Amino acid sequence: MTAADTTTRELEHARLAAVVESSHDAIVSKTLEGHIQTWNAAAARLFGYSAQEVVGKPITILIPQELQAEEAQILARLRRGERVDHFETIRITKAGHRVPVSLTISPVRNAEGKIIGASKIARDISDRHRAERVLRQTQAQLAAHADGLEKLNECTARLWSCHTLQAGLEEVLNAVVGLMGAQKGNIQLLDETATVLRIAAHRGFDVDFLEFFGEVTTAEESVCARALTAGQRIIVEDIEADEAYRELREIARAAGYRGVVSTPLMGPDGTPFGMLSTHFAAVHQPSAQQLRLLDLFVRHACDFIRRCKMEQALRLREESLRDGDRRKDEFLALLAHELRNPLAPVRYALATIRKPGLSPEQRTRANEIIERQVVHMSHLLDDLLDVSRITRGAVELKKTRTELALVIQAAVDAARPQIDARQHSLLLDLPEQPVHLEADPVRLTQVFSNLLINAAKYTNAKGQIHVRVVEEGKDVVVSIKDNGIGIAADLMPRLFTLFTQARPARERSEGGLGVGLALVRGLVTLHGGQVHARSAGLNQGSEFIVQLPMSATAHEDSDGGLTASSENVHRGLRVMVVDDNRDVAESCKTLLEFSGHRVSTAYTAREALELAESTHPDVMLLDIGLPDISGYELARRIRATTWGGNADLIAVTGWGQESDREQAFRAGFDHHQTNPISTDALETLLQSLHLHPA
Repeated sequence: MTAADTTTRELEHARLAAVVESSHDAIVSKTLEGHIQTWNAAAARLFGYSAQEVVGKPITILIPQELQAEEAQILARLRRGERVDHFETIRITKAGHRVPVSLTISPVRNAEGKIIGASKIARDISDRHRAERVLRQTQAQLAAHADGLEKLNECTARLWSCHTLQAGLEEVLNAVVGLMGAQKGNIQLLDETATVLRIAAHRGFDVDFLEFFGEVTTAEESVCARALTAGQRIIVEDIEADEAYRELREIARAAGYRGVVSTPLMGPDGTPFGMLSTHFAAVHQPSAQQLRLLDLFVRHACDFIRRCKMEQALRLREESLRDGDRRKDEFLALLAHELRNPLAPVRYALATIRKPGLSPEQRTRANEIIERQVVHMSHLLDDLLDVSRITRGAVELKKTRTELALVIQAAVDAARPQIDARQHSLLLDLPEQPVHLEADPVRLTQVFSNLLINAAKYTNAKGQIHVRVVEEGKDVVVSIKDNGIGIAADLMPRLFTLFTQARPARERSEGGLGVGLALVRGLVTLHGGQVHARSAGLNQGSEFIVQLPMSATAHEDSDGGLTASSENVHRGLRVMVVDDNRDVAESCKTLLEFSGHRVSTAYTAREALELAESTHPDVMLLDIGLPDISGYELARRIRATTWGGNADLIAVTGWGQESDREQAFRAGFDHHQTNPISTDALETLLQSLHLHPA
C-alpha cells in the first residue's frame, strides 16, 4: 500500500467518524461478545452515558432485565452474517428511564471478510410511540363516541315512538341510566306553579326515598332544586365529601348511592320542565363523552316533553271547545224552553180576558199572570245582556257609599216570591252595627238576589235558607246557605262558568239559563271581591260565600247608597210614542195615559216629525228600527229643530249591546232602554224627567 493509499484511507476514516459523530441517531459498535467499542454523541444524549463510562462495558447494561435474551439472539444472527433491520424494542437510560428504540444492526467484517463485530444504529421512537398512542386513544374515543351516538340514536328513536308523556319519561330514564353507567335515577317535573318538583319516573329507589323526595320545592337546598334554580348541571362526585350534601347523607346512604349528577330539563326558550338525576353506587366522575351524550339526549327529551305538553294543551283546548259547543247547544235549547214557558200562561191569560162574562177578579188574575211572565222573560234577557257586558268589560259600576243591610233587604224583597212560593223559612243574621261598602247598590242587590233565588229554586219545599253577614278584617263576608239539592263534586270546578247547570237542576221546571252564577262572579269581581261555593255533595245543601272589601269608614252613618225612596206625585208629561208596531205603540199609550200623561203616537219617522212640530212633546220614546229612516237619524233631525233641543229622547230597542248604547247617545238620545221595558222602570224614568226637566 502506497503512502497515497494510506492517506486516502485515513481521510475516508475521518469522514466516516465525522458522519457518525454528527448523526442524530445513536451509533454504537460492539464486539461479537457484546462489549461496546465506540459510542457517538447521539448515543450519549439518548442513553445518558458518556463514551468513557460505557466503552468496554457489555451492551446489556442498556437492556431491561426481562429483555436480556434479545442480545444473545441478535449476536447469533450477526455471527451468521445476517443484518437486523428496524428491530423495535425497549432500552434503559442511565437514569433508569425506558426508551422505545428502533435498532438496525449490521455485521462488521475485516479485510479478509471475517465478521469481527457489529455496528448498531438506535433511533429514538418515543415521539412516534406517543403519536401512535394518541392515535389509538383517539380511535378508541371515536369508536366509543360512534357507539354512543348509535346508542343515542336508538334511544331517541324509542323515545319518539312513545305515545304518552309517562311512557316517554320512563324511556328517557332507562336510556340515561344506561348511557351514564348509573345504578339509579329519577325524573322530576315542575308543577303548574313552577315552584314544586314532583317525581314522575324513577328507577332503583325504595318507598322511603320516594316519600322523602316525592315533592321538593325549588327553594330547598337539595341538589335537584339548586341545579334547577341555577339553570345548570350539578355533579356531586362523592356525597360524603360534599359539604352541601351534609343534611341529606343519611337518606343517600339508606338509598345506596354515593355520587349524583342532576341535569335541568329546559326548553329552547329557557322554560324549565323539571330535573333529570342519575345516582351512582360508588364515587363517580362522569367522562366528558358521557356528559356530551347526556346533553344531546336531554335536548331530545326536552323536545319530547314540550311536544307532549303542547299536545296536552291542545287536547284540553279541543275538549274545552267541544264542551263549550255542547253547552252552547244545551243553552240554545234551554233558552228556547225558558222563553216558550212564559208564553203558555200569557196565551191562556189573553184568551181568558177575551171571554165574555169575565169577573173583575178573573181579569185581575189574568193581568197579574201576564205581568209576572213578562217580568220573568225580561229578567232572563237582562241577565244575558249583563253577562255579555261583563265578559266584554263594558260594565261600569256606579259606586256610592252603600249600607249592606239595605242591599240584603232589597235582595230578599226581590227573591221573596220564590221563597214564599216554596214555603221556605228565611233566617237573616246581620251585624248590629251598619256595615258600609263602596259599591253599586243595584248591581250588589242583583248578586244577592240571584243567590237567594237559586237557594229557593234548588231547595225542596219548606226548606231553610240562612243569610249570615260577618266581618273578617277589612272585608265583610256574606254567606247564603241552604239545605237543598247540593252540588256534585265534578260540577264545582265549572260552577261559575257561563251556561253551566247541574243535571238535576235542568230537570226542574225552573232550571233557568245557567247564567246567574257567571253573572254573580263577574259583578263580585268588579267590586274587588271573591265568591266561592261549598257543598258536601248531592242532597247535602250548599253554601255560597261572597267576600267584599268594606269602605274605609265602614261603620259611619251615611245618607248615601241604597235608601228607601218616597213616591213623587206628578202631573202628566207630553209624551210621544214612535213605533212601527201598532200594538206596542197603542198599549204603551194606554198605559202612560193611565199614569196621567198626555200621549200621542206615530208609526213612522216622518209622521213623528210632522206631529211633533205642532205638539212639542216633553218626552219622545223612539223605536230604532223604523220603516222609513232609523231611530238614530230621527233623533238627529229632532235635535236639529228649534223645539227638539229641550225634548228628552228615549231610545227603545231590542238591541242592548254597549256599542248600541254608545251609538244612541252619539245620535242625540238622552236614555237607552232595552225591550221589554218594565212598567215600573218606565214610570220611574218619566217621573225623574218630570222632576228634573231638561
